[in-house]
Amino acid sequence: MEIRIVSEGSTTFSVPVQDIEGNFPPNTAPVFFNPRMKLNRDSNVLFYSVVRPVLYLDLMGASGVRGLRIRNETGIPVIINDKNPVAVELIQKNVRDLGLSIEVSRTDANVLLSSGYFDAVDIDPFGSPAYFIDAAGRGAGRYLSVTATDTAPLCGAHKNAGIRRYSSVPLVTHYHPEVGIRILLGFVTREIAKYDRGVVPLFCFAREHYVRLNLQLKKGAREADKSLNNLGFLHQCSSCSGYMQQKGLVSKEFVCTYCKSSMIPIGPLWLGNIFDNCVLTQMLEKIETLSPGSNRELEELIKTCLGELTIPGYYDYHKLSKKLGVSPKKISKILLDLENHGFFGSRVHCSGTGIKTDAPLHVLKSVVSAQ
Repeated sequence: MEIRIVSEGSTTFSVPVQDIEGNFPPNTAPVFFNPRMKLNRDSNVLFYSVVRPVLYLDLMGASGVRGLRIRNETGIPVIINDKNPVAVELIQKNVRDLGLSIEVSRTDANVLLSSGYFDAVDIDPFGSPAYFIDAAGRGAGRYLSVTATDTAPLCGAHKNAGIRRYSSVPLVTHYHPEVGIRILLGFVTREIAKYDRGVVPLFCFAREHYVRLNLQLKKGAREADKSLNNLGFLHQCSSCSGYMQQKGLVSKEFVCTYCKSSMIPIGPLWLGNIFDNCVLTQMLEKIETLSPGSNRELEELIKTCLGELTIPGYYDYHKLSKKLGVSPKKISKILLDLENHGFFGSRVHCSGTGIKTDAPLHVLKSVVSAQ
């Protein structure tokens, strides 16, 4: 296997050489490595440097980059696992080259989670994580991180696949990245609740082609019930941009408040907060201690999350402007105008043209239309 040297953060490691002419170069090598996931991995190191688990399990290590960086850059004890023998050899080489003390395991992911208990578990598969969440309910301790790259099923582009994998009905909307976050989070909540455990979202976000959840897990039927109370549906108007939320696991029928058209239910999904501002603030305070000056994109992501309203869903003001036949104004101007009308408004971390607001749709339309 031909390899090359890569550096991320303060960690240098080996990865297989990929065919850059392929449709998806990371999938052309015997061991998977996607350089486009660097922000995801940067956020991972920063997040775990704040919450400080006593042990971190990189469940599907591949090159081992996640576990290598956690051990090298935070000092947290690490286990890196992969069932692929070629990947295990590469992980062992990287561990030796870095001179780190890391346990390397070669076990099926579900078997490992069903036979041990790990303070923090990181599930980062190629595609859907749905097949591993049940076992995580048994094997994950205080923290669970999950990456999903199958955004088409989560966000509604592949509706039937979304129903099969996540037991939830997705829909393509103007806020579809957030639909993906909330469907995945709702699915994890239901799977974890079977074991009388609750989830507390600490830092959940969508970026490019993936959704990332960072969760705290809590023991007890009461905690599970508390988490399940955050589940419900978003109802999207079939004609206009209007939408609404409904708590509960049984979908009801609604007509749009604005145009009286029928509304389409999305869910069940998570309706509660997806960030913990205390954790985000600590991450922001610590970001410069990890590779100073190289994490501007991550810094902006955290700042936007800190300012984001907790209201589920959002409006795309560019699409709204087009419908209204006006040129889109600066987003800062729209947010200021909403404030002047007595409403809250914020940017959205997963869309540069997204606006969250507690203003009724007719007020937002008047603000967008005003020149």
